Amino acid sequence: MGLPLASEEDRSEKHPSAFRTITEVSEELGVPQHVLRFWESRFVQIRPLKRAGGRRYYRPEDVDLLRGVRRLLHGQGYTIRGAQRILKEHGPRFVQAIGRGETEAGPPLAQERDEQERDAQARDGEGSVPADATASGRASLEAVLAELHSCRALLAALDTPDPEPHEAA
Repeated sequence: MGLPLASEEDRSEKHPSAFRTITEVSEELGVPQHVLRFWESRFVQIRPLKRAGGRRYYRPEDVDLLRGVRRLLHGQGYTIRGAQRILKEHGPRFVQAIGRGETEAGPPLAQERDEQERDAQARDGEGSVPADATASGRASLEAVLAELHSCRALLAALDTPDPEPHEAA
């Protein structure tokens, strides 16, 4: 007789110190695999062990760091740059603690919130006049915009057919 086979439930539970594959980390964090790979390119502190064929194996501290980055970006509204700043100023252990829920980073700085708002407006096509434009510069831009609108109206009038055809003499 041999040893009893492990049930499906036993096989899915890994030891807390076991390495995890990118699939396991992706499922655990609820983040697509391509996002994890992108974060690796943006956060030098995320360094999974890579084996033959490029397979990634994440250590428990890598998973905590990824969990902390996810919490900063998705939970607290930080930008990539803001999360990088937190990592640089406080170190990876601080972000790992955020990932474990032991501490919080606090809200993003006002400067970062303004940056996020400008980025969102640019994506949405809003904010065509820069926020830091001077009053006279803004007035000049608005005058140019008004002139462009009148040019558009003139061009639209050229496209409409004449109500009465002209006869040749």
